[in-house]
Amino acid sequence: MPVRQEIAEGLVPVKLYTGEIEPAARAQLVNVSRLPIVHHHVAAMPDVHLGIGATVGSVIPTLRAIIPAAVGVDIGCGMMAARLSLTSSELDEKSLTKVFNQVSRDVPVGFAQHDDRDVRDHAAKRFKKSLSAILQKHPGIDKRKGKRSSWAHQLGTLGGGNHFIEVCLDEAGRVWVMLHSGSRGIGNAIGSYFIELAKRDAERSSISLPDKDLAYFPEGAAHFDDYVEAVGWAQDYARANREEMMDLVLEAMRRHLSPFEATGAAVNCHHNYVERERHFGEAVWLTRKGAIRAREGELGIIPGSMGARSYIVRGRGAAESFHSCAHGAGRRMSRNAAQKAFSLRDLAVQTEGVICRKDKGVLDEIPGAYKDIDQVMANQSDLVEVVHTLKQVLCVKG
Repeated sequence: MPVRQEIAEGLVPVKLYTGEIEPAARAQLVNVSRLPIVHHHVAAMPDVHLGIGATVGSVIPTLRAIIPAAVGVDIGCGMMAARLSLTSSELDEKSLTKVFNQVSRDVPVGFAQHDDRDVRDHAAKRFKKSLSAILQKHPGIDKRKGKRSSWAHQLGTLGGGNHFIEVCLDEAGRVWVMLHSGSRGIGNAIGSYFIELAKRDAERSSISLPDKDLAYFPEGAAHFDDYVEAVGWAQDYARANREEMMDLVLEAMRRHLSPFEATGAAVNCHHNYVERERHFGEAVWLTRKGAIRAREGELGIIPGSMGARSYIVRGRGAAESFHSCAHGAGRRMSRNAAQKAFSLRDLAVQTEGVICRKDKGVLDEIPGAYKDIDQVMANQSDLVEVVHTLKQVLCVKG
């Protein structure tokens, strides 16, 4: 489906791929469109909803500047999926329960991290020198991540919130592993540190902003190059984090299932990040805040909630979306609202047939708290085509 509505209240238009948007999120989109650094237009994906400064589900092209809060604090957060040679006939509830327990033991979740004996040193090695150079210039980053938080020990860990690990079946009954995570504590420290620096720089320069969370670093400014270096490091770390976690999950599955292999190349895509791209005649810094890249022929992952379908998609290369599409179902209510609106019985009903936690600690992640993934997909039929439809049978939440 093409652009559903357009807002023309700023310096550039906002093009929305949905007919429904909450007033607060609409106001955030207008605020972004009023920034003098934004190029051509702002694109809002079908799953767009309220964020900090900028909406989640927005794509923002900026000229010679980057907005750190638009990139956010879970830098490089994204998805990874791999298809296995297993089929549904080789799975049963008993073996899947064993896999659930094994993954829960082997992959730290929430604030947890690997013990010294389990740290992924082989993967962490390539990140040490470049991070040391960043921290030498900006020791404040190290102070933000907490004394007990180790970026090396968190490599190959899930985190909390809406992060998850799932075993799924596709339309042909083939088994997939899919996971969602980002740059963990170190990414949060880098993001929050530079967001505060941008705000202070804007105040000192007396830059007029519709929202202080939209403070930006212009190219040539004191901290611009350092931010680009740090955000690039965090995005690479996030991708490696997913790769290490995938290895751990496959190892856990091999302990309790029939022998199998991963078939074909895995899909590994960010949905909170910034990179240099060219759109509408200009080289821009393109921020995808809750959106994935969908160039023509490029594979991506769009997850539903833990009781709904997810999709492996192929991009159509749509220019108006800046070669982007939605990153998931998107929340339709806050975590607090979800906890008040739903009961544990609701959770059990909505996750029926899925081996997962069904306790109060994950009630805020109930499928009913999310938008209808099928409507999201219908709204972006011009942006992607569906390659595989996945339904989870196991879900480990952060």
